[in-house]
Amino acid sequence: MDALEDTFRTLSITRRLQPSEATYILDLSLPSCASSESDSLAVCCSNYSVHLHSRETLRQVGEFQGHTAPLCGVRFSHLSPHLLFTGSADGTLRSWDVRQPGSNATQVLRSDSTHLYCSFDVSCNDRVLCAGTEQVEKEESFLVFWDARMVQDGGESGSKMGGLLGVFSESHCDDITAVKFHPQQADRLASGATDGLVNVFDLSLGGEDDALVTTCNCDSTTSSLCWTGKYFDQLLCLTHDEGLHLWDVARPESDDTLTILSSADARTLVQLPNQASLEYFVGGSWMSDEERILLVGGSNNGKLHLLDCSGSGLKFIKSLNGGHSATVRCFQWDAVAHCLLTGGEDGQLLQWKAGAEEISVGKKDSLKSISSMQLKTKAHRKQATKKDRSKLA
Repeated sequence: MDALEDTFRTLSITRRLQPSEATYILDLSLPSCASSESDSLAVCCSNYSVHLHSRETLRQVGEFQGHTAPLCGVRFSHLSPHLLFTGSADGTLRSWDVRQPGSNATQVLRSDSTHLYCSFDVSCNDRVLCAGTEQVEKEESFLVFWDARMVQDGGESGSKMGGLLGVFSESHCDDITAVKFHPQQADRLASGATDGLVNVFDLSLGGEDDALVTTCNCDSTTSSLCWTGKYFDQLLCLTHDEGLHLWDVARPESDDTLTILSSADARTLVQLPNQASLEYFVGGSWMSDEERILLVGGSNNGKLHLLDCSGSGLKFIKSLNGGHSATVRCFQWDAVAHCLLTGGEDGQLLQWKAGAEEISVGKKDSLKSISSMQLKTKAHRKQATKKDRSKLA
């Protein structure tokens, strides 16, 4: 990670987009490297809208509206830079054509009327969409699958369950807070929930019982999942109480422990300089060129900390100051432009580059009105329960 560390150590703000209204930025997405000709990036906001921005300048170039409840994420298609997916607690997944800002959704996917989604993802070949539901009834939650190729004309006018492939109903018993397809194997899927379990499925093996190949226990509620490792055969799990777990899931049938690194409070694994405060983790990302995990943490006043995560622990790289003024919710490393993008509860969208000087974009008004909204930083903090499984890490 030496070359990238040198870049990270000189990161500074190059562009700052300040909000015109009091909304949080909850998640952001870039087109994949294979579709890097697109100049768009997408963010989902706390007012249920999706904003399109210029990837280079950050200026807003469009907006999509249609969801009626909090969004649980935004994802670009892996194969098309013009196709965008969103999921929501309103019980729908929607797709949008970024070439037509302001238009209606091109596709609306639903399942049972009781299903409210709190996570979703798209397979690497764009053929399957999967969403995790909130707990429907006592000890009932569902992984719902659709064929993304079954497009409905007019979006809202199609069959309410068009494209529905089926559900998994027995692998989790509480809100499914994270769903993550493998970056290269379209049939491989990981899911995490507030029941303390993280499951790995091979969808090519058939039904739910056969498809479930590994179950790991994080003893808490899953915040995010990330496939890591040279061959993407490791799984990084972060929890809502700042736990961190790294598992080797390459050989699920092995009798050896799957655990590479595990900490109930990973903030204790690293000492920051100048008595800086590490209060939460934003997420992790696998940096393929350097074969390292980038972990981003922060403090509630907006300061960010970049960390290198390995099987031996965490290593401090760089603190980013002078950017956000509240909790940061999302980040993404843009490998094409060699910059870091971050968004958070102050409503700001920031672009960080090596040795950059800040270029103002948008308003420079006080953000106190936004920070005072104080939405819950993390929505899922239920007491984790445990299930007996034959294979717990």
